[in-house]
Amino acid sequence: MDWSWLEGVWLADHKIPIGKVSKVAFDWMKANLKPVFDFMSWVMEGLIAGILWLLETPHPLIIVALAVALTWYLQRNWKICLLVFVGFLFILNQGYWKPTMESLTLILASCVVCMGLGVPIGIAAAHRPKLYAAMQPVLDLMQTLPTFVYLIPAIVFFGLGMVPGLIATVIFVLPAPIRLTHLGVSTTPLALTEALTAFGATKRQVLFKAELPYAFPQIMAGLNQTIMLSLSMVVIAALVGADGLGVPVVRALNSVNTALGFESGFVIVVVAIVLDRMLRKGATR
Repeated sequence: MDWSWLEGVWLADHKIPIGKVSKVAFDWMKANLKPVFDFMSWVMEGLIAGILWLLETPHPLIIVALAVALTWYLQRNWKICLLVFVGFLFILNQGYWKPTMESLTLILASCVVCMGLGVPIGIAAAHRPKLYAAMQPVLDLMQTLPTFVYLIPAIVFFGLGMVPGLIATVIFVLPAPIRLTHLGVSTTPLALTEALTAFGATKRQVLFKAELPYAFPQIMAGLNQTIMLSLSMVVIAALVGADGLGVPVVRALNSVNTALGFESGFVIVVVAIVLDRMLRKGATR
């Protein structure tokens, strides 16, 4: 049956104004919330500048030694330590140390913001099932909406640079720590919390003595996911002026430079492997 008459008569003439409503909302926010966005930009610029200073000021070999020491503390495995050491030496050999530190700055800043927001929100959602039910569609939207769409309001509100890249990264990554923290806290055995309550423990004591220790593996898994998802955003963040490993990838794409593309791509893979091996076991402790 031909349904084209229905499209011509009704559907096309009664379009739901999603785009127009979104534009009106963003225009209102830009006109009325400028002080809020300026404050957010100032805070994030300070956070990014501080982390970048910590990573770029010491000699690269000092950063490598600290990374190996952290790996040994988390893993107690000399093979993984050797992998981390060789991975960082490969980055130095390829001449990508500065872009790597810039990408790590974006990743670490994203971890600070996402874990700082995600863990408390996840705890609140675990204690309030109705709140989590209301949050789920929003979290789904944040994870499924194409990440390029986030870049449009990020540019409008924050201009070009590392800050809009961080904002887009946070929006994409934040659902992971929220969901995993909620999972860990909500699956705490009821008998354990009831026993603490029977012995006179307050809600705060139940949270810190039972729920958070029980949820710690899931929270660490959320941190691991935050790092990996943030790393996946480095190329997209480069499109809005963020420095890092995404810049040579975008440059290679624009100039169809196969050598540069594979070179920078392999460095990103090495960084992903190094970070994953450093934290994988720690996330399951």
